[in-house]
Order: sequence, then structure tokens, then C-alpha cells
Amino acid sequence: MHAPHARLMRLATRAALTVALTLVLAKAIAWWLSGSVSLLAGLTDSLLDSAASLINLIAVHFALRPADEDHRYGHGKAEALAGLGQALFIGVSAVLIGLQGIERLQAPQPLEAEGVGIAVMLLSLALTLALLGFQRKVVRETGSTAIHADSLHYRSDILLNSSILLALLLTRFGWLQMDAIFAIGIAFYIFWSAISIVRGAVAVLMDEALPSEVSQHMHQLACAVPGVLGAHDLRTRVSGTRWFVQLHLELPGEMSLSEAHAHCVAVERAIREHYPRSEVLVHADPPEVVRH
Repeated sequence: MHAPHARLMRLATRAALTVALTLVLAKAIAWWLSGSVSLLAGLTDSLLDSAASLINLIAVHFALRPADEDHRYGHGKAEALAGLGQALFIGVSAVLIGLQGIERLQAPQPLEAEGVGIAVMLLSLALTLALLGFQRKVVRETGSTAIHADSLHYRSDILLNSSILLALLLTRFGWLQMDAIFAIGIAFYIFWSAISIVRGAVAVLMDEALPSEVSQHMHQLACAVPGVLGAHDLRTRVSGTRWFVQLHLELPGEMSLSEAHAHCVAVERAIREHYPRSEVLVHADPPEVVRH
């Protein structure tokens, strides 16, 4: 792991936890003053965001540890495990919010201090947008699974906070049931976000291959190295921010071991120049052992 990437990932996890804890305090005050069930939904979500971000911080710290004797491929899959933990928290929050919304829909109540709630939601939107901008930069530069999962559920917070803001505005004008209706809609959206995170985490834990277009490009890069007759058995998988790539090179049988090694190094370099996160393992085969 490059030091700048590790620093960015640590900063992203700390920023997410700070934002989540700030919003917990602000939403708790606003909910206490207003009694809004949609604000309670937002508070529940922020509480679970805090727990998920804390898990993320711990997981990223563990995932950034270098490979050791017991984990020769590093600890990158800790990020995927954190993603599953986040999905669990998000799924639970969706169920709790949905139940609260149904209860309030059956017995709508007027709200108090809507102005405080509206101000808090505007603050929530501003902080969440700033955090998402930073997380997008970190994911683009590091490819972190955990930060990406964190970004997904904070992205859903934009819709959630906007919905709460709209619900508070409508309730202020006498649409009392809108508070509960928006809370139920938010619950469904959060639950779908949890399913998306699970899919991404399971793909990493099950060693799903990189997209076919990436594998095909790697194959083309290998075959383009002068002296290489072809390549086969290219395998890829992801662990944290690292891509593990294995392939067999087809080289002339009369080539010396030193020359074959030089060609393997050239192929590894060609792939890593285009995909810096890759760790490439190359095996050389003479044409007569290759089965097409």
C-alpha cells in the first residue's frame, strides 16, 4: 500500500466518523424539540452511520497492515467484512425506520419547532455533500472497498436528508401524514442500499474476477511485449485496494532462463504501468506444453 493512499483512507474514515457524530447530536436535539418521526429516522440512520464508520475505521486500520506469515496476500479482505457489517447496520436501521413510519402513519401528530429541524437538515446536507466529495476523491485514487461502501450509504443520506427536509416543510403547511410517508419511503431506499453493499462485499470475499474488459486489456498488454508468443490462463481477483493477477506466458522453447525471466518482468511492468494496484505473477511456458 502506497503511503499517500494509506493516509487518504485513514483521513476518510476519521472524517466520516466525525460527520456522523456531529449529525447524531444535531438530529437528536431537533427530534427532541419537534417530535418528527422522519427526523427520528434521520437520527437512527446517523447513529448507525456512526457505528458503521467506527467499524470502517477499525477495518481500514487492519486492512492496511502489510502481509505477514499468516496472511501472505495481506489483510485487504477486512474491508469487505466491514462492508458486510455496514450492510447489517443499514438493514436494521431500515426496518426500525419503517416500523416507526407505519406507527406514525396510523396516528399522525402535529410537529413542534419545525424551524429547528429544517435548519438541522440543511446543516446535514452541507456536511454530507462535503464528506461525499472527499470520499469520491479517496475512492478514485485508492479503489478502497470500505470507503466505497461508506460512500454508498452517505450518498443515500443525501436523499434521506432531502426527504426529511421536504417532509418538515410539508408538515409545516398542514400535511401531517407526509412525515410518516417519507419515513417509510426512506426505509425502503436504505434497505436497497444495504443489499448493494452486500453484493459488492460478497464479490470480493468470493474472489470475483475483475471486469472482462480489464482482463482482456491485460492480456493484450502481455501479448504486446516483444518476444512473447501469447498468453493464457489469466486469472484476477481483488483484495482490499490490491488487484492480484496471474497469467502464463508463451515463450520460445529455446529461450534461456535468463531471457524468459526478463520477458516475465517486462510483462509484469507493462501491466503495472496501466494498473498500479496490480500485483502480477507470471509463469513462462514453451509452446509445446500449451493446450489451445
